[in-house]
Amino acid sequence: MKKFFIILLSCMLLVPSFGSFFVYTSFKINQDEITKTICVQRKMVFNTCNGRCELQKSLKKYADNEKKMQNNLKEKAEIVYIQNTFTTEYKLVAPIQSKANLFASLDAKPIAVSIATFRPPSYFI
Repeated sequence: MKKFFIILLSCMLLVPSFGSFFVYTSFKINQDEITKTICVQRKMVFNTCNGRCELQKSLKKYADNEKKMQNNLKEKAEIVYIQNTFTTEYKLVAPIQSKANLFASLDAKPIAVSIATFRPPSYFI
């Protein structure tokens, strides 16, 4: 499904570049009908135009539409958006100093002294 959407979107992006090709193709498909009904020189005996005047008109019309679209895009691209940012002044606050709590107080006399030192069990060594 993803591939289908990728191909579809790619084709949609490429369609505007083939616009004059589509105009020319539709002219060639309907050239006999255009020569008999729309052409300016349709009543002339030796008609050498064969509807090419209408092809030139439609190609010019397509080119004018392209120029208008490009001008619109240029105007839209020239718009500049400005975002106002608010600046706030921050004050430096002095850090609060706290005293470290000592759990061992040396004010009182020691109750007992341990002479033995800790030795790990021999099977861990």
